[in-house]
Amino acid sequence: MKLLIAWLSLSFLWAAAEPPKGEPTNAKEAAAKKAAQDTLVDTRYQAWVDKLSPEEQAWEKVLQQQLGSFYLPLHKRDKIAGKSNAWDFVKDDPKLPRILLIGDSVSRGYTQPVRAVLAGKANVHRAPANCGATTSGLKNLDAWLGEGKWDVIHFNFGIHDRATPAADYAKRLEEIVERLQKTGAKIIWASTTPIPDNPAQKQTAASIVDKNKIAAEIMSKHGIPTDDLFAAITPHLAKLQNPNDVHFNGEGYDFLGAKVSEAILVRIK
Repeated sequence: MKLLIAWLSLSFLWAAAEPPKGEPTNAKEAAAKKAAQDTLVDTRYQAWVDKLSPEEQAWEKVLQQQLGSFYLPLHKRDKIAGKSNAWDFVKDDPKLPRILLIGDSVSRGYTQPVRAVLAGKANVHRAPANCGATTSGLKNLDAWLGEGKWDVIHFNFGIHDRATPAADYAKRLEEIVERLQKTGAKIIWASTTPIPDNPAQKQTAASIVDKNKIAAEIMSKHGIPTDDLFAAITPHLAKLQNPNDVHFNGEGYDFLGAKVSEAILVRIK
């Protein structure tokens, strides 16, 4: 009887120690499994790309160069799953004005709501990247602008510049403004939306207030109107912004999208 109990106890321990079927047993196996999954995604994505028109394939090539190691895999998974996203190819209606949205992940979040509001009124494109800081803007602006003519460009740089020295931010933003004005498009600056204090990430809410003040002076100097997203959404942060996050929930992005669309409509009218 004692032997039977001992045997049963050992069997239980072995079963508990054995990993669930299909789960990797070590880091090497986990890496191999991820690599296999990534290869499958890449294969299916390329098969999807191969069926696109030359124009759409050219757009996907730009995205492959610009989206980076975080957003490109997400985009690929969206496309093979048949999902729409902010970086969808936009086939222009030649009768409608062309709009370009430039900005970081907050801008990405309100891109599709803007498209929904302005459907039938404008061709709404977005830069093929999470545009990041002003340093990225200066480096990549020509690629984002492409070769087409823009009627309105709605842009923002701020959250990724929260730790940028004031003088550097002002200088870079000034250069970006001057480059955008050369396109002949009507320019709209979007004030940077609020961020929470987060000592662990060395970010403060005050840093965005400071950056918005600097940007306001530059836009005033150049006669560029401001879409004041900061002021519009601040009273609603408890409801619309994710807790302890710079990003917003779906309702928040719809709110921002409506505000952005309103600012664009004023310019295209």
